[in-house]
Amino acid sequence: MNTLIKSTDEKMNKSVSHLETEFTEIRAGRANPAVLDKIRVDYYGSPTPVNQVAAVSITEARTLTIQPWDASLLRAIEKAIQTSDIGINPQNDGKVIRMIFPPLTEDRRKEIVKDIAKMGEDAKVAVRSIRREAMEKLKAMKKSGDITEDDQKHGEKKIQDITDKHIKSIDGLTEKKQKQIMEI
Repeated sequence: MNTLIKSTDEKMNKSVSHLETEFTEIRAGRANPAVLDKIRVDYYGSPTPVNQVAAVSITEARTLTIQPWDASLLRAIEKAIQTSDIGINPQNDGKVIRMIFPPLTEDRRKEIVKDIAKMGEDAKVAVRSIRREAMEKLKAMKKSGDITEDDQKHGEKKIQDITDKHIKSIDGLTEKKQKQIMEI
């Protein structure tokens, strides 16, 4: 039973970590190298993340500079950024690529806040789904005689406590990110 509780906690932690990763990838008007994390460049036949073929740095609050270690990759990186769904047009000066993040409009901020709320809700659904699976496993263990009814009740309480902790964590992350977007 303890392994079930531990694995349930680990799965829920992964859901929260995934949400944190999604939040870092949100383009929020400030230059953020994480927006490039999902972009792959064809590097000698294999799709490679931009940060593995170039130096990515923030030169100003809203400017991201990408300097490839191999100058021949400049066009490939530019093309990969243009075909992605980032929504920022890269500027290639022959040596580096600059991405200038436009300031957010009020409407765009509200849209992003809604997206953040949906991501938070999706993460909560994932956590609750993990809880449901764990509760079903406890019932099956009780039915097969592996644990007593008291053990089942104790396990259910522990799983519910873990779920509540993770839901509270998701709510905190969501609220913090929404506040950050509205303050920019």
